[in-house]
Amino acid sequence: MVKAPKGYRHRTRKLLTKSIRERGAVPPLSRLLIEYKEGDVVHIDINPSVHKGMPHRRYQGKTGVVIGRRGRALIVKVRLGDKDKILFVRPEHVVKAEVSSSQQGG
Repeated sequence: MVKAPKGYRHRTRKLLTKSIRERGAVPPLSRLLIEYKEGDVVHIDINPSVHKGMPHRRYQGKTGVVIGRRGRALIVKVRLGDKDKILFVRPEHVVKAEVSSSQQGG
């Protein structure tokens, strides 16, 4: 009987793979050059080719709020169940959310 792996990326074969057309492509610079401010709403979209600053797979697709910076990484607060989680995520794994004026309270 072989023991099941408990690694950081186990069970991610489909989740953390790029499409055929994206493979080998360098991450777009426009995604890295976006300036994030405190209070910005962001979606976590893991780039599987960049291992540094990668959040756990359970946060793929989640939405959070930027609450600060730590070095190059963003500090993002994400709601998971009934708890708030603090993640340290590099900009390669984050996409700025389009927030409409009705959602901002204006």
